[in-house]
Amino acid sequence: VTQAANDLNFTFVVDSEHAYRLVQRVHALLVNQFQEGGVFGPTWEQLTEPPPGSIPESLPAPWWDSKRDELLAIAEQHHAAYVYDRETVGAALSALNSLQSIDAVYYAMKANSHPDILRIVDGHGVNFECVSPGEIQRVLQVAPAIRRNRILFTPNFAPRQEYEWALEQGIWVTLDNLHPLRHWPEIFADRELFVRIDTGQGRGHHEHVRTAGVHSKFGIPLFELDELDELIGAAGAKIVGLHAHTGSGILTVDNWRQTGEQLNGLRNRFPEVKYIDLGGGMGIPERQGQRPLDMGSLDEAVNDVKAEVDSTELWLEPGRFIVAQAGVLLTRVTQIKGKDGMQYVGVNTGMNTLIRPALYGAYHEIVNLSRLHEAVTDVVTIVGPVCETGDRLGSDRLMPETEEGDVLLIANTGAYGHVMSSHYN
Repeated sequence: VTQAANDLNFTFVVDSEHAYRLVQRVHALLVNQFQEGGVFGPTWEQLTEPPPGSIPESLPAPWWDSKRDELLAIAEQHHAAYVYDRETVGAALSALNSLQSIDAVYYAMKANSHPDILRIVDGHGVNFECVSPGEIQRVLQVAPAIRRNRILFTPNFAPRQEYEWALEQGIWVTLDNLHPLRHWPEIFADRELFVRIDTGQGRGHHEHVRTAGVHSKFGIPLFELDELDELIGAAGAKIVGLHAHTGSGILTVDNWRQTGEQLNGLRNRFPEVKYIDLGGGMGIPERQGQRPLDMGSLDEAVNDVKAEVDSTELWLEPGRFIVAQAGVLLTRVTQIKGKDGMQYVGVNTGMNTLIRPALYGAYHEIVNLSRLHEAVTDVVTIVGPVCETGDRLGSDRLMPETEEGDVLLIANTGAYGHVMSSHYN
């Protein structure tokens, strides 16, 4: 709340998904005789969007733009489908492998565990970060001859037998808290371990994806490091790797510089450390015109850390960065419904197939693939068939006039899409 002369100003911060609708309703309250759905004027996106068919010169068109006909053919065969583009996965892996400051990349396969995706990852020499024995077994099925040190196991509140099984496999094991060392020290005798450190500050687009700080369940807090040192010594184990992950969807390269500097500052306490894992969380462009993460700047930022760590290796473990843009979800329009000032476009898949918008307000670009590059005329909310009001895939989206049977494409669904789907409803 601020005051300037005779004006009292109230400022609100709201989720962008709901901003257009909220402005309409506030306008209706403040302006007499205003009819919702009436002449409200163009949105900012309408005012600034490029002409139909044009793409800003500085940003390439998404892969699905040039493969529209292939995707429409797939949509004829399946009422709804996830589709992944191999070339896009390979391009992301090549970009990561080109980082001079990084010694090893571990793919956080919880993002997408499709066997063909794993084969592409393995083919580029990228390693695997797993959070469960099931994921480890999937890797071993796809690449049975893989060297075990190319797999990093990062469990969270897992039972004792999972640690024992992973240690028997000879893969890297990460300790996320002190409970295992306090209660099962004997299983870690003579073992080389990673420990996950809570750096104290989480980052990301939603509280559910911020993985550091007091309100996050992950990592060993800094105030427990003295006890960690004692427990490691008592167990006869060695800490050879320090790991931290602050969150997801991060586009500022300082995140990885700061994480590296914090972990490097702990090397004197743990002199046997050979590896520093900077985590993942590398963001991707979510909306039209948004700039991607600057890989050159990321390389420079991490190089600042590399100059201080001597022979210690620096690792990254991205997941969504590798596969999100490679995936799309195709769905077909089933019904159109007007309700007062709201216009709903119903499709034949929903939060049971893609839960990210309902779970943490994730934004996914949605286009009418059947009418791609036609002029947008309507503001609509795209909803699924699930018996939940939260079954919204996109709110207040600009779309061309849409009809039953049109194919819609939901972009950037290659990560945390199919792997998080359910049988609900």
